[in-house]
Amino acid sequence: MLPIPEQLPDDHRSGFITVIGRPNVGKSTLLNRLLGQKIAITSPKPQTTRDQIMGIFTTEEMQIVFLDTPGVHAPTTKLGEHMMSVVNLSVDDADVILWLVDVHVPPKDEDRAIAELLREAARRGTLPPVIIGLNKLDRPENFAVLPARRQEYAALLDWLPASRDAVAPPVETVAFSALNGENVDTLLALLQQRLPLGPRYYPADQVTDLQVRFIVAELIREKALLHLQQEVPHSLAVVVDEFSPRDDDMTYISAVIYVERSSHKSIVLGRGGSMIKRIGQSARPEIETLVGTKVYLELWVKVWEKWRRKEAMLRRLGYATE
Repeated sequence: MLPIPEQLPDDHRSGFITVIGRPNVGKSTLLNRLLGQKIAITSPKPQTTRDQIMGIFTTEEMQIVFLDTPGVHAPTTKLGEHMMSVVNLSVDDADVILWLVDVHVPPKDEDRAIAELLREAARRGTLPPVIIGLNKLDRPENFAVLPARRQEYAALLDWLPASRDAVAPPVETVAFSALNGENVDTLLALLQQRLPLGPRYYPADQVTDLQVRFIVAELIREKALLHLQQEVPHSLAVVVDEFSPRDDDMTYISAVIYVERSSHKSIVLGRGGSMIKRIGQSARPEIETLVGTKVYLELWVKVWEKWRRKEAMLRRLGYATE
């Protein structure tokens, strides 16, 4: 790939695009696809993304700062409340809203909640242009339902004004596949049209503002989500407490997996340490790709009872907001 020139064209566009949607519609998959590398973990289990993940996509003509948000859901814990607070703040700060939906699934209660969230932003006067992205076009059976889904999801925003400008309809839709990249170029072109003229906010070679420690912790949590049974994953948090280069070819990493119950600790450890070993073995190759060296990874499991319901513990884990 050729380097991106530092000199900006006169029509350079830039801005912040908030990606919202209910759980498991492919927000993190799309972000990783656009950036060409993995910065957001993915999992079939809901509520995998817990905080705002920033991804920076730069070309010669534009720079898009994507804000990947937690899946919209009805919160039942302090952690859930924090996640929904992140979504609301991200909507207010955006230049464009990209609402991702699963083209195979008709609107659910969570989608109607998103429509109401956007309506509230409109009442506050903070709602930017909205694009509905119909994801998962990689499934052949989804082509047959695509026209109906366009209408069903657009109808949730039928309260928008007839037109925001002389060019765009009130609700724009685009169908694509985050998994295989089909029609993602069309999505990018549409996003570029809706961005304001502006400078680059970040260096052309920067793809995220996340610290390496955070991404390492998330990769470990992703593998725990992959291997553990249904009742455990939502109670997991991972903290990297030591990250030490030993030499040019080896990095030592120690991380703690926090759970809410002693019974969950036993499950995460597994018989004779088999489960935690499996989690470490699955995470290590991707961590090595990230840090660029071999990795000696040590994992520990500790119990913090009801940490998702306690503000002080959420702050210690970096989740809570004021």
